[in-house]
Amino acid sequence: MSAGEASGDQIAADLARALGDRVPGIEMAGLAGPRMEAAGVQPWYGLDTLNVMGLTEVIAHLPRLLRLRREYRQRILAWQPDAFISIDAPDFNLGLARQLRRRGLTTIHYVSPSVWAWRAHRIKKIARSLDLLLTLFPFEPELYRPHGLEARFVGHHLADELRTLPDREPLRGQLGVSEGQPLIVLLPGSRGGEIQRHAGLLADAASRLRRRYSDAMLVMLLARRDHKAQVLALAGNALAEAGVTLVADETRIGLAAADVAIAASGTVTLEAFLVGCPQVVFYRLPPSTYWLARLLRLVKTRHVSLPNILTGQGLVPERLQDAASAEQLCLDAIAWLERPGQVRDYKLLAEAWRTRLGRGAGDQAAEAILEKLGHG
Repeated sequence: MSAGEASGDQIAADLARALGDRVPGIEMAGLAGPRMEAAGVQPWYGLDTLNVMGLTEVIAHLPRLLRLRREYRQRILAWQPDAFISIDAPDFNLGLARQLRRRGLTTIHYVSPSVWAWRAHRIKKIARSLDLLLTLFPFEPELYRPHGLEARFVGHHLADELRTLPDREPLRGQLGVSEGQPLIVLLPGSRGGEIQRHAGLLADAASRLRRRYSDAMLVMLLARRDHKAQVLALAGNALAEAGVTLVADETRIGLAAADVAIAASGTVTLEAFLVGCPQVVFYRLPPSTYWLARLLRLVKTRHVSLPNILTGQGLVPERLQDAASAEQLCLDAIAWLERPGQVRDYKLLAEAWRTRLGRGAGDQAAEAILEKLGHG
């Protein structure tokens, strides 16, 4: 089993437990995080061996990553497992899967790359690399079938975790929100580059919101505690003047308690949707990256946020690049706060998708894998 980052570790651990329940004595090893190790996967390598982000950082680490993949491949072939199961991290894992499949191993990948959003040309190469693909979303298998790849929708672990929503009022009390007080949360993203591009923008939006709602509680939700220093260095004074509280490692609590979120595009927009939190989605890429993506027509989707992609409609506002202005984000948030009927419809749709995606992803994935291996 081969994960590549913390989210993959969580998905893989869920799968490893399900496989262990079905096959007593099963042996699992590979590139694993702490959750996978706790679920019975022997860690040949830790997650930190792949923990690089961004084009320049990847290039700097490329010789080491290529050596790692070569050594890892040799170790797998020497062990001769029944299957190689990779989880997300497609740039590293799918190349390895392709090499192993050529040597006769059954290769399975869990979490489809976002081929429906950009770089759709990858589909043919992915199909040549795998015997089975397990997807998080119901529309994904159809993308691969014309290319001869068996793909199975298994559901999403986030929806499994959120089958029963926590009671909202105690969460609001936990954050110090008074009865009837609006709670607006700001999410700059989970990566350093995102925070660099978004912290000042959100501080400006917060100032505008404060002028409109003097009694509102404004909270910036940070993915990690060590992001706080970066945010303060970039926009500390402006955030303090707007009365914004910084909260780390409490994203789900903040989203479940909030009246509206202004969120950088990413998996967190799905989490916000599944807990029923109305949201405004925004994103700013480095100008050169955005220009290149447009020039090469790499982006193939009408929407960028997962709630809109899943529902096939403009359910939540999306503001990208220059359209992601502080004024516009503020206006979009106000629109949610002043339209309770729209919020009610949104929450009903969120409940329906929570049920559709929450189908026991780990168990579904384990059954599909064992069936593929002739142990179903």
